[in-house]
Amino acid sequence: MKTTDYTEGAANRSKRPLEGNVFIVEDRGSLRRLMSKALTLEGYGVATAADVGEAVRRLEEEAFDLVLTDLKLPDGSGLEVLRASREHQPEVPVVVLTAFGTIATAVEAMRLGAVDFLEKPLEIDELVALARSLVGDTPPEPVVFEVPGAPPIVGRHPKMAAALHLLRKVAPTESTVLVSGESGTGKELFARALHALSPRSGGPLVAVNCAAIPETLMENELFGHEKGAFTGAAKRQPGRFELAAGGTIFLDEIGELRPEVQGKVLRILEERTFERVGGGRPLRADVRVVAATNRELEEMVARGEFRQDLFYRLDVFPISLPPLRQRREDIPDLARHLSDRICERLRLPPRELATEAVRLLAAQDWPGNVRQLANVLERCLILSERTMLEARDLDPHLGGPRQAGPRPAGPRDAEEDDDQAEESRIREALLATGGDKRQAADRLGTSYRTLQRKIRALDLEGFPKYRR
Repeated sequence: MKTTDYTEGAANRSKRPLEGNVFIVEDRGSLRRLMSKALTLEGYGVATAADVGEAVRRLEEEAFDLVLTDLKLPDGSGLEVLRASREHQPEVPVVVLTAFGTIATAVEAMRLGAVDFLEKPLEIDELVALARSLVGDTPPEPVVFEVPGAPPIVGRHPKMAAALHLLRKVAPTESTVLVSGESGTGKELFARALHALSPRSGGPLVAVNCAAIPETLMENELFGHEKGAFTGAAKRQPGRFELAAGGTIFLDEIGELRPEVQGKVLRILEERTFERVGGGRPLRADVRVVAATNRELEEMVARGEFRQDLFYRLDVFPISLPPLRQRREDIPDLARHLSDRICERLRLPPRELATEAVRLLAAQDWPGNVRQLANVLERCLILSERTMLEARDLDPHLGGPRQAGPRPAGPRDAEEDDDQAEESRIREALLATGGDKRQAADRLGTSYRTLQRKIRALDLEGFPKYRR
């Protein structure tokens, strides 16, 4: 912990007092006093607590501009402090302090609304810099997150901001990342940004859609084969892990892998070696693994559909992406950004979005998320000949506006309504595509295999006419 140089130098600085009250929740007295002294010297008002009970009481009674809480406290968890802060002072940023080995809990804290985490032993200069960035007149999160070499990511809703913050934290490391979220939420964009911000950015990024490759070919695609490994194998062929050497491999929809292939991926994560099909010589896998899923892998583990040991190896640093319906306030900026990009790509004249058109877009549920929004905008921009896209241009391509917010129904009613709505959307997509499941999956913003499972579950096989 670097403390001596900072505290001695800070005492001699001429300071402009900063407005802001910081609340420190830390049970270790020496660290609590050190943090308090450093922040006081910087001009902050500082209050402290040593346990959850005292922290919750003070959060109910006093106003703060920043909360710093340890994750491990004598009478509970710093997550309880985080929840109390979000309940009583929802606009106040919370930073969690974490020791080695509790990074997963820190990531969970980010999901619950913490804006950042600091690892112990603390660097006091880092603590002070973070306080300066979070207290006072700070600029808002940018609408567009741009990284050279990766597509832009649009949105500043707190859940998206938290996900982007995690991305920035983990990108410079070699950690395995698991990105989860519904289809169309931007998982591949995050994977590309992770690669672009990593030390491996000079190497290749190889993307593999595990749902799009036939099961019989998956092992060959991932690991390659030796000459003569099977009929027709006239020469040695490298697999995707070899092609990604020195860079990053992105395993999209990893929940679709067969158990035997899961075991081979596990070996790569544990031993960093693999073998080509038909080969017996171990090869080194010099890759960083970023995986993504739109399925609940923990539930799949419980059902025996996904290896538990592989799940734990993948879930080193999870990042969860919110569906578009949970960040509706991002839709206006997102729609305008997508419209500009589509017009540029298709060489169409630039179009404006009318206010009513934006409101109509923001009222939709978007089960296919950003991908579905982009598809709707592209169709409308191609068909419309006006300089401004209006609500009437959108209406024929939407299922009608849906009101944001929860419906006044009990849990069972809500679940049944969701099932009926999903069946209705699948029927509409199959009708619109003449029963072509691959086109219907694209239209719904989901994978072909996932749609197949839902069709079987809903007894829609052959609707509206039989197609393979």
